[in-house]
Amino acid sequence: MTLSTSGKTWFGQPRGLTILFLTEMWTEFSFFGMRALLVYYMTKELLFSQTKSSLIYGIYGALVYFTPILGGVISDRWLGRKRAVIIGGATMAAGHFMMAFPPLLYAALTTIAIGNGLFLPSLPSQINLLYGPEDPRRASAYNIYYVGVNVGAVFAPIGCGTVGEIFGWSWGFTLAGVGMVAGLLVYIFGQRYLPADPRAQQATAAQTERLPVRVYAVLAIVALIVVIFRAAYEQSGNSVALWADTGVDKTVFGHVAIPMTWFQSLNPLGIFLFTPFMVAAWTRLAKRGREPDDVSKMAMGGYICATSYLILAAVAWLSGSHPVSWLWLVAYFVVYTIGELFILPVGLGLFGRLAPTSLAATTIAAWFLASFGGNFVAGALGTLWGQISPASFFLVTAGISGLSGTLLHAVAPWSRTIAKTHARIRSPAAETV
Repeated sequence: MTLSTSGKTWFGQPRGLTILFLTEMWTEFSFFGMRALLVYYMTKELLFSQTKSSLIYGIYGALVYFTPILGGVISDRWLGRKRAVIIGGATMAAGHFMMAFPPLLYAALTTIAIGNGLFLPSLPSQINLLYGPEDPRRASAYNIYYVGVNVGAVFAPIGCGTVGEIFGWSWGFTLAGVGMVAGLLVYIFGQRYLPADPRAQQATAAQTERLPVRVYAVLAIVALIVVIFRAAYEQSGNSVALWADTGVDKTVFGHVAIPMTWFQSLNPLGIFLFTPFMVAAWTRLAKRGREPDDVSKMAMGGYICATSYLILAAVAWLSGSHPVSWLWLVAYFVVYTIGELFILPVGLGLFGRLAPTSLAATTIAAWFLASFGGNFVAGALGTLWGQISPASFFLVTAGISGLSGTLLHAVAPWSRTIAKTHARIRSPAAETV
């Protein structure tokens, strides 16, 4: 079912969007809080080598985004989205608490990945059901939701990172678990503002027939290219984090050192600050009929992210073996974040809008499959960190991101034609159950 557009709102949007926003905010506090600690925990506490730590980081990141494929199917076919969110969230919370015990490292990472498989596709796939087929607010809903993702991520490294560095890594992981429980409670008590799960078994066949094969084809190609992008994008929490520890002068006022985990907050903070301006700019362009299509925006994101790594490559090359000012790391995250805004929330919205209602969780999971492949490749790429110079590594990473932009730019005309054709022929009945 689709909620009426005439119901009561919060901040001009359906109340359910606020519930989903807050649930995701606390979930991301938990997820990014743990992630900010993970590489440092393995290299400093468990004394793993950098190569081993990068591989584990990459495999974990890949697994987190692979399990949603199975979780999306389970959610659509059997559990329903609401139960999938609750079960998945509870499982993730257990995994984060398990991280507090070093012998349970691998079991904890696996538990988080399994819970995430149910949770990740089932939460954002409820956004479309909050709006009617012609509701103009639906276009910006995913950008608003993405801000919620990153509000939690802003405070995660500051909260969990600071606690972990000062009081011990186990306490940092415990705080991440508390954040997951908070998100779960928000969702449980806010369910009355959310739409009922669609009757998937009754509607699947009819809705699947309405989506031409060429629509699935363009989504698959876009997802494959995003795999390439994410191989570069995911280095911010891996090789860039390691460089921030050893290659960056983090002192301010001559003697006060900025905690290394705090830099991981710059990316989500930038998303929170820049998104309103980005949405406003696209709205103005849309009124003039000049707004770029989704895939063209994504291509720009690939190029902009490549520029951020070129900045690091130049700074690392010019500085030689001397630590660079932390301000260069801030500059990197500003450019990197702008690039992300052009590609990741736009891609999520593309998949969400084209998804048939009864297969929404599965389609969203297909978007996250790109994250699975990208994290796996990013982990392998990260193993080069100790084998080549930082400048060379960042230059290679810039080339990978630039390649993704070039491929998306090549696909854009075809995807634009298909999206326009699909928008004209798609029946409004396909939007409701």
